[in-house]
Amino acid sequence: MNGIRKFFQMITGKDRDFKERIFLLMTSLAYLAVILALIGDIISGENIVKILVLTGLIIATPIVIIVSMRLKRIQVGGAIVAFGIVLFILPVTFFFGGGMESGSMIWVAYAYLYVGMVLTGLLRTIMLVLLSALTVTEITVAYLWPYIIAPHSKEKWFLDTGISVLLVGFMIVIMVTFQNKLFVNENEQAKKQAREIEELNEAQNRFFSSMSHEIRTPITTIIGLNEMTLRENISPEVNENSANIQSASTMLLNIINDILDMSKFESGQMQLTKTPYHTGDMLSEIVGMLWLKAKEKNLAFHISVAPDLPDELIGDEVRIKQILINVLNNAIKYTSEGSVTLSIQCVRTGNTGVNVIYSVSDTGMGIKKESIPYLFTAFKRVDEEKNRYIEGTGLGLSIVKQFVDLMGGKITVNSVYTKGTTFLIEIPQQVSGSRTIGVLDMEKRHDLSRSIHYHQSFEAPNAKVLVVDDTAANLLVVTKLLRETKIRVDTAGSGEEALKKTLEEHYDVIFMDHMMPQMDGIECKHRIVEQIGGLCKESKIIALTANTGGESTALYAREGFDGYLVKPISGEDLEEELRRQLPKDLIHLTGSNEEILEESLSWTSNVTKKAQVAITTESVADLPGELAERYRINVIPHMVSTEDGIFKDGLEIEQQGLLAYMMKRDSSVQTLAPEVNTHEAFFSEQMERANNIVHISISRHMTKSGYHFAYEASQAFDNVSVVDSGHLSSGQGLMALEAARMAEEGKSAEEIVQAMETLRPRIHTSFIVDNLDFLARADQIGQKIADVTKALMIRPVLVLKKGKMGVGRIFLGSRQQAWRKYIRSVLNTTGEIDTRILFVTYVGLTQSDLEGIRAEIEKRMKFDRIFFQKASPAIAVNCGPGTFGLLFITK
Repeated sequence: MNGIRKFFQMITGKDRDFKERIFLLMTSLAYLAVILALIGDIISGENIVKILVLTGLIIATPIVIIVSMRLKRIQVGGAIVAFGIVLFILPVTFFFGGGMESGSMIWVAYAYLYVGMVLTGLLRTIMLVLLSALTVTEITVAYLWPYIIAPHSKEKWFLDTGISVLLVGFMIVIMVTFQNKLFVNENEQAKKQAREIEELNEAQNRFFSSMSHEIRTPITTIIGLNEMTLRENISPEVNENSANIQSASTMLLNIINDILDMSKFESGQMQLTKTPYHTGDMLSEIVGMLWLKAKEKNLAFHISVAPDLPDELIGDEVRIKQILINVLNNAIKYTSEGSVTLSIQCVRTGNTGVNVIYSVSDTGMGIKKESIPYLFTAFKRVDEEKNRYIEGTGLGLSIVKQFVDLMGGKITVNSVYTKGTTFLIEIPQQVSGSRTIGVLDMEKRHDLSRSIHYHQSFEAPNAKVLVVDDTAANLLVVTKLLRETKIRVDTAGSGEEALKKTLEEHYDVIFMDHMMPQMDGIECKHRIVEQIGGLCKESKIIALTANTGGESTALYAREGFDGYLVKPISGEDLEEELRRQLPKDLIHLTGSNEEILEESLSWTSNVTKKAQVAITTESVADLPGELAERYRINVIPHMVSTEDGIFKDGLEIEQQGLLAYMMKRDSSVQTLAPEVNTHEAFFSEQMERANNIVHISISRHMTKSGYHFAYEASQAFDNVSVVDSGHLSSGQGLMALEAARMAEEGKSAEEIVQAMETLRPRIHTSFIVDNLDFLARADQIGQKIADVTKALMIRPVLVLKKGKMGVGRIFLGSRQQAWRKYIRSVLNTTGEIDTRILFVTYVGLTQSDLEGIRAEIEKRMKFDRIFFQKASPAIAVNCGPGTFGLLFITK
């Protein structure tokens, strides 16, 4: 009995792996069934071979089970048992036990079940193939050569089948029952673990919430009293110390917020609170907090704000501020010299919608391309060895990404290692009102040695305010911060004391702390409203608490509070709330909103509004200068390598001079695409003028194409898309022009890239070449082929199809005859042509040649504009003089 009990404990015990228990159950059931089958075979007088094989299996199976369990090699043990069943038991019982006139085929079904339940991966696949092959073989032999199989009497046939059905049936029932029990147990265990995790999360959230509340209370005192110090007429040294305290306290508060927010994200409790806010005020806070840190490192701190940015937006100001503080703080931390720049602009998305784009750029150490995918992982710091002395929690960017995603926005990173980084953050918001922020250019509070020129926004000498808080320091802070407003401020250290005061005195506004002993702020609020004989039933009651988050806002709104302020608070927060809550006849304004804004905003530099999308391409795109300038298409030059040096295509060397050089000297000239680091520098420079770059590259199939270098460089930039034009020369230029037109229309980078994929097969790129000498010199073809075509006056037409250059047609005869045939064939057979623009890109032709080509084209088709464009030196090197091509778009 002890052995049986121990066996059941092994199967049901939670200390063993699920697969281990299934192996034990299935193998043990099969073992028991084989013993019973053996007894039946002996009684019925079965074939001696079958009896001996079953006996051997009974002896070997316990050994396999024990060894595999001790060595923790369940898969190996299961495979050995399965091999034994498939290669020995099933064939022997079939061929020596009556074949189809027995119960052996019923055991095949159990073998499939055993293999499927016990084995995994490749072993399972192998065994299923072997078992299937064996089954097909047995049935085939029984059908074609039945005499091979030892026959069964009818009695043995029915007895064997009956025993097999009963044994396999009971085993399946036991197995299914046990497996259901295992699944139920596992499910209960999973639910229990889920409850424990939930309880742990709740305990963690309570801890973080309590920690936040407890830390905010002393910070409120520090920031509030420090603000009073800054208002005084103090020495420059004391003022600078106080400014340092203010900035450090605010940064400490931001770190606490990060820790608390990460906890909320992990528990799925994070919520946004969207309210109207002033963009100028928010910028003022951010700059005031971080300018000091930049100054400590001797970094320039610039801000560029688009004048059309709405003055008031609807969004979660606290979270947007947190996003920008984290990204800016990171930029300052990882920049040792140079500057940090915050740029803000917006794109209207409807009557009331706006997409606000925040760009944070630095001249710091940059980020390695391979590290960018891990940038937003919590507690993960990239380039750990280089950054080991830089402080940080590792939470900032992870929280930023989660907040941006929660707001339906997007954050991207563009970085060149050792050169700097740019973060682009797009957050959709709603516009409140019609005013824009305008042009801001103020530098008023840069000098920390200056005192704050505080001026109260209003005076209300007849107003009465009650502040209820169990912390004496908080009462002191609020009292002092409101001193200049001439409001009469009373204080109460508990809910009971507050109730006594509201029986004796009427207060216009009551600031109520939430977390207080004996009677919390919510209970006190309700009792004031319901107080018999109370004088403050109609008073405005404002929650003044260290509890943060959307759930707190919802709680106080639900409990009927008239407002909600989060500690630590500033004098500006208190005054703004009181201006909203006090009766208007009690308030005397002492400063305009414009004055308050002007004093609060730190500074902004010259406004430089970026384009949403900029188009770039290569010098080999053969774009006319007027079109490149008109559509602001910037070009990265290819290089031309000669024996006299390496020159920038189109900038340091031009077509005519290069052709003369090559005609005079039988020397090698090669073209080189700009390498990865050159592309990286180019893209980095372009990102200063646009939020997104779409780069149109020469066909990747061309020899010495720049596509691969450009694509590799783009991996360092989330906002750079490289498009394979599938063309070269002005065919590539046509694609760049279409992309630039779409960018002008306000299309997104994604829409432009998608459109270029559709446009690629509609562009026609072909050239008729006078001879193949230059292609031979560039090692594009053999010299003998060039000589033969020249001798026979063969003028080939080179056509780009699917990105690859090949010979489309050949024309015989003089140059002018071949040209006429080429023009006629292209304009007549290409299909319906878009006649808005035609490029005639040429190498080494005279003005007379060009006029003849124009006349021939105009005889056959009218185009709105025909551009005669000299091919770039990099293209001319391969084609040689006497070459021209017709390049256009088909409909």
